[in-house]
Amino acid sequence: MSHSKTNILFTSSGRRVSLVKKFREAYTSHGLSGKIITADLKSTAPTAFFADRHYLVPRLSDEGYLPTLIHICQQENIQLLIPLIDSELLLLAQNRHLFDQMGVKLLLSSKELNEISCDKKQTYHFFVEHGISTPRVYSEKDLAEGDYIFPLIIKPTNGSSSKGVTKIRNEQELRFFLEYTPFAMAQELVCGDEYTVDVMTDFAGRIKTIVPRLRIETRAGEVSKGKTVKDKSIIQAVEAVVGALPGPVGCLTLQCFKQEDGQITFIEINPRFGGGIPLSIEAGADFPFWSLQLANGESLGKPDFNWTDQLTMLRYDEAIFTRGESNGSDDDCF
Repeated sequence: MSHSKTNILFTSSGRRVSLVKKFREAYTSHGLSGKIITADLKSTAPTAFFADRHYLVPRLSDEGYLPTLIHICQQENIQLLIPLIDSELLLLAQNRHLFDQMGVKLLLSSKELNEISCDKKQTYHFFVEHGISTPRVYSEKDLAEGDYIFPLIIKPTNGSSSKGVTKIRNEQELRFFLEYTPFAMAQELVCGDEYTVDVMTDFAGRIKTIVPRLRIETRAGEVSKGKTVKDKSIIQAVEAVVGALPGPVGCLTLQCFKQEDGQITFIEINPRFGGGIPLSIEAGADFPFWSLQLANGESLGKPDFNWTDQLTMLRYDEAIFTRGESNGSDDDCF
């Protein structure tokens, strides 16, 4: 890889300190230079204290959000922008041309893929249309005619991080949560071992690696304990899913269950870095370095599955202590 300076902007960086640290390690271990810039709605975002510079940005719904990101990219000579939350993916994908004009690469999948992933019903229809095993989603007709089996799951079609996901055991709960949950969707409950699978692809959608992570324990929808598992059946099933996706780019995380009979059943597609990605990186899947290679227009080369099997991650909270609340300066950064 060339030794040119590579500056990265992480948007909606929030609490993703571990990911920022892993990118910092990649610069050091590969002898690379460049800055890590973060942007978030709040000056108290923990990542602000691990970046070379942190910018305050408006809310995603604010018309000034995109112009602010463009200003940051110009100000900091950004080569690669990496979005980190679901709600901004489609917005950025729809406006990719604004960044292309500046020579800024977005580590972001196509508009079509983000449309599929941001709506759980579209995700379900994608799986069904491509013959990919997935839990049944009950239609309004199914619910009206009683064509369903308890227990089942209610969740918002536009949700993320398991927010609003509720296990339903009886008719009373079903009726209540269908009304209570915004944009509610009723789905068949599937049991088995749950996996988050990290995938890295280049700008042409070619797969560099696939890392299944067994979800041992979760907290607030994010993995708190996990383990890498080199399961060939899961890896092959994920290859088939990624091969069917329109325009996958960069890191994607897929959620699936491996049932007792060995069936691999998919439930979600998240075209971004997942919260548990530090485990895959620690196992040897060098997502940060590969991202830097893509920023420099370089090939990722042959697929690499030489990551450590059965590596376990046990996450815990850490604290940052700062006197008072950090506020943005006149140019909205510090």
